[in-house]
Amino acid sequence: MKENQTVMKRIVDNMSRVIVGKEGSARLMVIALASSGHVLIEDVPGIGKTTMANTLARTVGLSFNRIQFTPDILPSDITGFTVFNQKTGEFEYRSGSIMSHIILADEINRTSPKTQASMLEVMEERQVTVDGKTYPVPEPFMVIATQNPVEYMGTYPLPEAQMDRFMMKITIGYPSRTEEVDILYRFQESSPINELVPVVTREELLDLQRQVRKVRVDPSLAGYIVDLVTATRRHEHVMLGCSPRASLSLFRASQAAALYDGRDYVLPEDIRDLAVPVLSHRLVLKQEAKIRRITNESIILDIVNRQRIPVGVKERA
Repeated sequence: MKENQTVMKRIVDNMSRVIVGKEGSARLMVIALASSGHVLIEDVPGIGKTTMANTLARTVGLSFNRIQFTPDILPSDITGFTVFNQKTGEFEYRSGSIMSHIILADEINRTSPKTQASMLEVMEERQVTVDGKTYPVPEPFMVIATQNPVEYMGTYPLPEAQMDRFMMKITIGYPSRTEEVDILYRFQESSPINELVPVVTREELLDLQRQVRKVRVDPSLAGYIVDLVTATRRHEHVMLGCSPRASLSLFRASQAAALYDGRDYVLPEDIRDLAVPVLSHRLVLKQEAKIRRITNESIILDIVNRQRIPVGVKERA
């Protein structure tokens, strides 16, 4: 347990050499990686969305591909395609950009719905199907997507089915004055990301993902997770609530959060702290709620505050 906690802390510490003052966001990224989940980073331009994804990829030392999503990119550019080999007389598969351990889907909402849909299978099933044949992606596998929430010209909103496949949505936020001064000096001569070296191995990451699934979750906490997710489906301002996939994501993320804190059991605080990043992006609000400028995050916080917390869990764990 301590060894896995050390691995997670080591990743966050290494990312902090580049990302200033955003340890909380880095922690969520590592929790998602340990949970075999995908992350959507949504924030304004220039905050460091792409830098954070690049930093994580360099820190873990896995194969990495960046896909710059544009209106003219094709599904075959991502999943790959088959070509006829005249020498062998057979069709051969040529892998696309998705065949890598970590994928940065930069500005994912700038490509067409058809190309966005090519990501659905691989994000859920860790495989692509081309001309009737299935090809698995490398393990571990993680998609880190970025999008700008304030620019709408030339963009295509992600469908609910794709949003549901992201374990978390993370916002980075502006740095403080002191942090922004620190950024100026860190990047004065060159980007510190160029000096990063991997601090964990592929085998350590695979072991970490296996250990996360062994973290104990009390039955009352599993019920607590289901109650939170069910409440999103009944909320007065919600048209479409969270799916059972959201329950599983919150369950798995809370296991990873417990391991990050050096525990082999989940506490209610793990679930409550992760409810917003794991659940909020999956809601579809009613039109009147949007007019009143009610946010997805405020609804999740309202549900968390209303839901009764199981008592005596720590003792039973």
